[in-house]
Order: sequence, then C-alpha cells, then structure tokens
Amino acid sequence: MSENELKRTPLNEAHRALGGKMVDFGGWDMPVQYKAGVIEEHLRCRTSSGLFDVSHMGEIWVKGSGAIAFVNRLTTNDVTKLVDGQAHYSALTNEKGGIVDDLLVYRFNEEKLLLVVNAGTTDKDFAWISEHHSEADNCTIENVSDKFCQIAVQGPNALNILQKMTETPLDAISYYHFSEGKVDGIDAIISRTGYTGEDGFEVYAAPQFAEELWNRFLELGGFGDENGILPCGLASRNTLRLEAAMSLYGHELGDDITPYEANLGWITKLAKGDFVGRQALAAQKEAGVSRKLAGFEMTEPGIARDGFDVYVNDEKCGVVTSGSPAPFLKKNIGLAFLPPPLAVVGQEIKIDIRGRQVGAVVVPTPFYKRQK
Repeated sequence: MSENELKRTPLNEAHRALGGKMVDFGGWDMPVQYKAGVIEEHLRCRTSSGLFDVSHMGEIWVKGSGAIAFVNRLTTNDVTKLVDGQAHYSALTNEKGGIVDDLLVYRFNEEKLLLVVNAGTTDKDFAWISEHHSEADNCTIENVSDKFCQIAVQGPNALNILQKMTETPLDAISYYHFSEGKVDGIDAIISRTGYTGEDGFEVYAAPQFAEELWNRFLELGGFGDENGILPCGLASRNTLRLEAAMSLYGHELGDDITPYEANLGWITKLAKGDFVGRQALAAQKEAGVSRKLAGFEMTEPGIARDGFDVYVNDEKCGVVTSGSPAPFLKKNIGLAFLPPPLAVVGQEIKIDIRGRQVGAVVVPTPFYKRQK
C-alpha cells in the first residue's frame, strides 16, 4: 500500500516530528520506533514510563435494552457478570470456535457497552457483528472508531504522570475498571488495562485533542530527561507484550485457533448459555486440544522468529507464533504451538533457524511479571 493510501491516526504528524520511523501496520501509517530505539523504549517502559498511540484501535458502541444479551451471544466471556465501570477481556468466535478477534468489553450501564477491537480487524469485526445483529436484539451497533483517539501511558510512573492531568482519583480505578472524567480539561474515558505487563492507563478522547494530550503527557512525564517518559513504537510494544506472554491477533490468535488452544479457557464461559461457537468449544474441551500455546527460552545462541518450525527428536512438532530478544530479561524468548504432551515446562525442543536446529526449552509464562 502506498504511503498516501495508509490510514493515519490524529498523532501522525506528532510521530514524524519526533523522528518516528513510520511503517505500514495493517493499513495504518504507524511508528515502529523513535530515535531512542526499541531497546531503550522497552526498558524505559519497564523502569519509568512509556507513551503509546493506540488511536488505530477500533471502537464500537452497543446501546439499548438488549445490549448485554446481544454481546453475550457473540463473545466467550460472561458479560452479565460485569458491573458499571468494569471491563473484561473476551473473544468473538466463529461457529467452529475459532477466534474472529480478541477484544475488550466496557460496561457503562446495563444499556451501554463499548467494544474495543484490533485495528486491522475493525471492519471485519463490525461486519461480523452486523451479520449477527437484527432488530429483535433490541440494541443499536455503531462503529465509532473515527470519533476516538486513544493514548496509553504504561510503567511504574504512569499513575503519577496522569494524576497531574486529572482530578479523577486514579487509585480508585482498579485493574480492568474505568471512569469518565476530564484529562487536561478534556472529556475522556480513563481505563486501567494495558498490554505491556506494567501498570498503566488508557485515555480515550475526541481525536481533535490527541496532540494536546500527547504533548502534555510528554511534558509532565519529563520527556528528554535521563529517566523520563519515552514515546514507544510498535516494536517495543511487541517485545513488551511478548515478555508478558500476551497474545497478538494474527500470531497466537486467529480464525482457525480456538481459545482453548491459545490458553484462553479462562475467558471461555460455557456455563453462561449459548453463544456463537459454544458447541464446537464444548466438544473440544471434552475431547482435548491437539495443540497448545507454550512459552520457550533459547538455550543456545539464536533468535526464534514467527513461523519457524519446532522439532523434537528430529520430528517437526510445532511452529513459533512470536519470537524475539527480551530486552529486560536479556534472553531470547518465544511462544509456539506444540502438542500438549510436549507443552510442559522443562521439555527440550529445537527451533529451525534457517536450516540449523537450535536448542530451546519450554518455560512457565508469563516470562516477565512485575513486582506489585
């Protein structure tokens, strides 16, 4: 896709002004890294704070008396268990139990939900949701992705920085909860979820305020100081989420991958009643999976990359879904689908790195867990 055809977030010019190296990310013109580089961005997020433009993510309103029942019928987690001001992680599944997308469901009240979906799948997701929607559902659905910017601040200093910008008491927002309030005088949704393994917050606001909020975060976070906030691109977002063993759609998740295979049984609530894919998932749970996602660490020099084959005793037995150096842990790590008997901690495996079988071992996940 040519540069002119790519979608741009409201922060596109801000990224360029900061020296962001721009790439095509699922049809979006996004920064893969800035001047400090991937490793420094990663480490700064772990030790201080990182700032992320996630305005490319999709937002879909579901409103009306039937909103909860409708979303419950399309997703794996139990929406009826949410209370006002709470969000949960979930998945849209197809009839075979494959993951159409992973998403967050925010409950504002019993008649108002916000679905936050992946950037590259927003149109696909909205089409899927629309296909399953009728007047009988007693709710409206609206793709409002262009009406939001979304900025995430992550890391040990995230709360202190954002608290300078809002009178909303951030300590009162628990993990996977949210509040509506003003940030730098701008109407916003403030949520506490994250995709880095660190504590942090997301600020959703109207797109015309994106640059103002972004620049304020940089100013109050001490951008330019030795240990100040750093803007973070897609590359460090990926290494951060991998250290935290968080799945990425198109890698660990996909239309032919089920939640049970991806270690997401915890968001698959069969007992809640019928939902799309439930029958297939119930059958798979009873029969058992033929592959399972596992974490591994290289025991010999080499970096496993997405799509590399996995071997045990010279027999191909799996495939790497994500792999890279882990800057904070100073190890080479990855995730791979393996047969369940091999997806056990301590199992020695070999990764085919350009025709050379290199040693690795299955280890517990997440690879990195922040100290509370």
